[in-house]
Amino acid sequence: MGGTSRAVEVEVAGHTVRLSSPDRVIYPGRGFTKADVFHYYLAVGDGIMRALRHRPTTLQRFPEGIEGEMFFQKRVPARGVPPWVETARINFPSGRSADELCPADLAHVAWAAQMGTIVFHPWPVRSADVDRPDELRIDLDPQPGTDFADAVVAAGEVRALLDELGVTGWPKTSGGRGVHVYLRIQPRWTFTEVRRATIALARELERRRPDLVTTAWWKEQRGAHVFVDYNQMARDRTIACAYSLRANARATVSTPVDWGELPDVDPDDLHLGSVPARLAERGDPHAGIDDAPWDITPLLEWADRDDAAGSGDLPYPPDHPKMPGEPKRVQPSRARPDS
Repeated sequence: MGGTSRAVEVEVAGHTVRLSSPDRVIYPGRGFTKADVFHYYLAVGDGIMRALRHRPTTLQRFPEGIEGEMFFQKRVPARGVPPWVETARINFPSGRSADELCPADLAHVAWAAQMGTIVFHPWPVRSADVDRPDELRIDLDPQPGTDFADAVVAAGEVRALLDELGVTGWPKTSGGRGVHVYLRIQPRWTFTEVRRATIALARELERRRPDLVTTAWWKEQRGAHVFVDYNQMARDRTIACAYSLRANARATVSTPVDWGELPDVDPDDLHLGSVPARLAERGDPHAGIDDAPWDITPLLEWADRDDAAGSGDLPYPPDHPKMPGEPKRVQPSRARPDS
């Protein structure tokens, strides 16, 4: 796996990107190499740039391949970086900040792939305003006892609800067992407000399909349901973007799909070797995602309604600072009677 082949230089978006150790095996089970990963990202360039352009992006790196060491890189190094690489400063819930990669063109993606990046995790914001999301992400996560087919059914419920609201949702596979549905929204609201809107949407789904959907944060309470992970809209929470590879033995891709084809999709068929041809032949199902940013006011009105009915905030991730109005972060089975 060492990869001793000679480095090559590739012209990408007007920049020269060096590809070292192109023969290094990154996906041992499939035999895909570093060059395969690099050229995959060039082949899906239009699609992945639609997902990444001007978004601060955390890089999930596997320099020696998916069976080797992995780490998340949030800060672009101060040295050894091409002068054309753009960054954006983002602020974490802790109050600390970082200058993250902020792709302005496909050369940024290629450079990240050269650095061993397999998975791209963009923030739901653009560099023009890193504190106000322009993307609302609905993460449908099957729990034990459920599978991808259940997530697809839940996604259909999401679509029906969005149709009632008059807004288009854009589905994609997670690259695993889940389904993601994205909304482009007007960048007017804070992370806290967009998360609150996502909770309201998730609760409405849960009311309509309590047999299928749950908003329970604690795993012991979820049962065999599809969990709507509302905390993916908390600050510093990210999801693998459209056309990002996933770090699994199958080399799957988080792939945009049409609503009509979603029920028949097998996520394992959407991988490094198949997705470029699919994109070239069929085009990008997310091509229109930027056309009509939505006003989330109806969801915030639902949130007000839920508050008035006694359903307030839900727990944040454990590493997040305690937020105003948040319930106690105590696993129910461990809670004291008076807590």
